[in-house]
Amino acid sequence: MPPRRKRKAATREETKLKKQKDECLTSFKSQSLTDELGKPFSVKRCRAWFEHYAGQDQPDTIGPEGVEKLCKDLGVDPEDTVMLVLAWKLQAETMGFFTFHEWSKGMLSIDCDSTAKLKARLNGLKSLTSDSTTFKKIYRYAFDFCRNQDQRTLDIDTAVTMMHLLLDGSWPLLDDFLEFLQNSKYKVLNRDQWCNVLEFSRSINADLSNYDEDGAWPVLMDEFVEWYRLKHPPESSSA
Repeated sequence: MPPRRKRKAATREETKLKKQKDECLTSFKSQSLTDELGKPFSVKRCRAWFEHYAGQDQPDTIGPEGVEKLCKDLGVDPEDTVMLVLAWKLQAETMGFFTFHEWSKGMLSIDCDSTAKLKARLNGLKSLTSDSTTFKKIYRYAFDFCRNQDQRTLDIDTAVTMMHLLLDGSWPLLDDFLEFLQNSKYKVLNRDQWCNVLEFSRSINADLSNYDEDGAWPVLMDEFVEWYRLKHPPESSSA
């Protein structure tokens, strides 16, 4: 066989032309995205976007598979806090599902009718949790969103998962409280208990020094404090 010819090295002019072509393509994509984000909200486009994720057997509902696909397209984990904030904005009633009524009304409120627009708003949505009043609304919403619709309580496993998602990094006693819950007699939490956990985390010091045993806290929190003090007894001062 004749020897294989060596590939001719690209000339300086060819390299320059390739670089210009790549820059032109990048600029075109950037301009296309800018144009997309600048378009006014369209109900028709929103409907087509919704149908892209809806199931064929339930065209008016996006189910778990569709939500997972949406998360993949957005580049976020399904368990990211931002997805809970999005559900809150849509006022979705059931975890893992979005109806077209929820979708169209909620997406209109944040001016989104495409994946590109929603992706551009993710940081803004996530930042809503930094506001104390808004976070409280999202936290309370999470109780109804995550519970089974035929029950008035939230099972402990789900409660633990959601508290970790919502309170991790903001409450020093979170790990201890979750350990307490998982080893306690409690199998479910009611709305009052759920809401009081947030209030406790915000108002009681990490060393429990301002905890009032005669206060109006639910029994759940009294039992946690008792459990915590047994687990972490105060160090006796040396004589």
